[in-house]
Amino acid sequence: MKLPQTGGCQCAALRYGITEAPRMVSTCHCTDCQRLTSSAFSMAVVVAADAFRLTSGEPRPLQKTADSGRVTTRWVCPQCGSWICGAPAFGSAPRVRAGTLDDISWLRPTVHFWTRSKQPWIALPEGDRSFETQPADLQGFLSPTG
Repeated sequence: MKLPQTGGCQCAALRYGITEAPRMVSTCHCTDCQRLTSSAFSMAVVVAADAFRLTSGEPRPLQKTADSGRVTTRWVCPQCGSWICGAPAFGSAPRVRAGTLDDISWLRPTVHFWTRSKQPWIALPEGDRSFETQPADLQGFLSPTG
């Protein structure tokens, strides 16, 4: 992976840069992510707050109560609706949507959440960490090297 990484929304109104290696690359198999992505799961790249910088545009928050009961905030492009990241406040240790990166060739998730909802045809790699739901505390999973 080369740094910095760049990315943005589908219409290019929102652009961002990442200046440090991710702390975690994960998949989420919850039914909300399946609906939002029209796929079997979503992928996220968790980065430090100071390693993520919006370079153009202003995202709009969308909030929803998750299966866990917590309110989640998705930050989207107000023009094209692309989901850029999730975080309680924009830029606070964001979970960047992996598909919004300009270069996704280096991505390799090693942590998998909400596997109780995963599609039966998905086989998770041996040695990866997986959780039936969302752990209450993610701190133990956030390594500086991803």
